[in-house]
Amino acid sequence: MLTMLNAEKFHITKTVKTKAISHLNFSVNKGDFVSIMGPSGSGKSTLLNIIGMFDSLDSGSLNLAGREVTNLSYSQKISLRRELIGYIFQSFNLIPHLSIFDNVALPLKYRGVAKNERAERVNQVLNLFGIDNRRDHKPMQLSGGQQQRVAIARAMVSEPVLLLADEPTGNLDSKNSRGVLQQLNYINKKGTTIIMVTHSEEASKYGSRIITMKDGSFI
Repeated sequence: MLTMLNAEKFHITKTVKTKAISHLNFSVNKGDFVSIMGPSGSGKSTLLNIIGMFDSLDSGSLNLAGREVTNLSYSQKISLRRELIGYIFQSFNLIPHLSIFDNVALPLKYRGVAKNERAERVNQVLNLFGIDNRRDHKPMQLSGGQQQRVAIARAMVSEPVLLLADEPTGNLDSKNSRGVLQQLNYINKKGTTIIMVTHSEEASKYGSRIITMKDGSFI
């Protein structure tokens, strides 16, 4: 599913060169649920952004679903991301002026899916995550837990083979956190591979593998 070999990433300013990821070797099999833990600045989110092709390695290689992505162009990475990956952000990243239905439909619209099929697939995921009664609401009319369920529905509507979750419960209370984690567990049991970054030891236990990062390396 995913293989990263001898991966390195630097953050460079005018005066400082900091190693964000240091000689990482990392593999994920289809159907895994991997939890990545570590303190702020340990490289967790950088790693997730590289896997999601929002950022690039400075050295090393990354293979996703049999495709070597290290040297792909920007447009090729966008195309492959739309094909393979769903992404859940800690801050939800919903578009405020769009309805819940239209927010969830966006990935399908970008992929050129026909309007009738878009509607059918959006309705399916809204029902699955129990937010079909909020389809015409705007994001700010929903609670934090409801907004995160919308974000998960948006990530899953295109049926990705790999779901990346960056602190998916970071802005939620304990009750809503459990609900989101149970939904991620359900998605994983249905066959979706998940890589989740979290500060929460409780959240990490939902993973079938737990990896800890410190100073850009696994420990």
